[in-house]
Formats: sequence, C-alpha cells, structure tokens
Amino acid sequence: MLLAVLVENRSGWPTGAWNRFVTQDELTLWAKQNGWLMVAGCPSLMKPGRPKDAIVRLSFKVTVVSLEVRKATKWEKVSSAKYEDVALDEDGERVLGLGFEKVPSISMLMRENRDAQVFAKFGKSLS
Repeated sequence: MLLAVLVENRSGWPTGAWNRFVTQDELTLWAKQNGWLMVAGCPSLMKPGRPKDAIVRLSFKVTVVSLEVRKATKWEKVSSAKYEDVALDEDGERVLGLGFEKVPSISMLMRENRDAQVFAKFGKSLS
C-alpha cells in the first residue's frame, strides 16, 4: 500500500511547489504574504515613509507577469516572464525567474513594507 503525504513547510506552500510554474493567484498570495499591498489591482511595494506611493509592482497579463518600477510619473518594465517560467524557491519565500535581482534592495523594501503592515495592525490593536 502506497501512502502519499503532503507536507507543508513554514511558509504554508506545499513542499515541492517550487518545481512547477505558479499562477496569477499564487503570485498574488505570495506577494500579500511578503508585504505587498494591492493598489489598482496590482500587488505593489510602497515607498518607505510615503505609504500611498507605490514604487514597485507586479503587472499581470493573460500569459505573462511583469515586474515594473515607477520612474517619475511612468511605470518602467524591468522584466517580464511567462507564468510557466516563474516558480517559487524551495521554501516558498522567493520568486524565481521574474528578475527580482534586477531591482536593487528589493528584499529590504519587502521587509520594510511587511514591517509597516505589522506595526499598523499592532497600533490598531492598542486603540
């Protein structure tokens, strides 16, 4: 008798999820879990100290997802990839294949956005 066991890691993603492509919904879920906010229908990272100004976003199309950075008043595409070329790492913490390495300090920006959300919730619970 063969038993299949689904093991979840600490991120909540099934183990082995990194070896298959992700969908738009999965990318959105990952983004929300990692400090991104939904602005105008796109997961976005906000400018530190100015929580209403998005400076990085994921733009979803039918077959591709784009990583875009705001330059002055325009969004500039940094990279774009088909959904089948985008995957999560083994821990479900990083997106691979979308060009995140082309945006300097994106990890720090994600951490600052996630911390701002936590502290905002903490402040509301004290009121």
